[in-house]
Amino acid sequence: MPQVLEFVDVVVRRNARNIIDRIDWHVADDERWVVLGPNGAGKTTILQLAATLIHPTSGEVTILDERLGRTDVFDLRPRIGFASSAMARRVPPEEAVLDVVLTAAFSVLGRWNETYETIDERRARRVMAEWKLDHLAERTFGTLSDGEQKRVQIARAVMTDPELLLLDEPTASLDLGAREELLELLSGYAQAPTTPAMVMVTHHVEEIPVGFTHVLLLRDGAVVAAGPLQETLTAENLSATFGMPIALTEEGGRYAARATHGD
Repeated sequence: MPQVLEFVDVVVRRNARNIIDRIDWHVADDERWVVLGPNGAGKTTILQLAATLIHPTSGEVTILDERLGRTDVFDLRPRIGFASSAMARRVPPEEAVLDVVLTAAFSVLGRWNETYETIDERRARRVMAEWKLDHLAERTFGTLSDGEQKRVQIARAVMTDPELLLLDEPTASLDLGAREELLELLSGYAQAPTTPAMVMVTHHVEEIPVGFTHVLLLRDGAVVAAGPLQETLTAENLSATFGMPIALTEEGGRYAARATHGD
């Protein structure tokens, strides 16, 4: 299958330390990847590279057939959907939810003097309905719950029909009900035939949506294991990734993990 993302011997070095250490990795256009690892493993840095927000210190990053450092990232970024808490903090709290989603068409945050066509608004409202946000169109972003804000971020990210969708901890800080609601929506989206390649960062195997196909396990900026989810997400690999004995269970495509100290 065509590759939408490829890392070749990638290093990101900051303050004399390799945050990403010689990573080789590729994502095909029909794959949905989850990136797992402890704090400081390099997960967010991986997404920042894929989103063209930073460049590697060395090695090659190719995104949608464009090589970082040899392409205009401002032309490339509209082809990439990216949802993160950092982006959410930049949304004006008084912005209407419809406008938060709609402004993705111009890659801006905060509506100014842009002119949107009827087709743009129809698209925004359709996407909002798919993520159960249609009843919130006139609400302001700052009045939403954490779960609602997470869904708005994702709706904005898919508004422009991206060729690659990047999600940075979309279920972080959510209560059980909000988490499960979002995971159900992400599962349905991941399994739809028209969905683009996806890469999602999380800390917990419990937050892997059904329909995700591959996993990348990171520790100290290096790859512990990478490959198809059912083959690669094992207790042994998780134990190596998190540096402690871990037991893993799976039921109905959902995973759970716990430490086994003292068992």
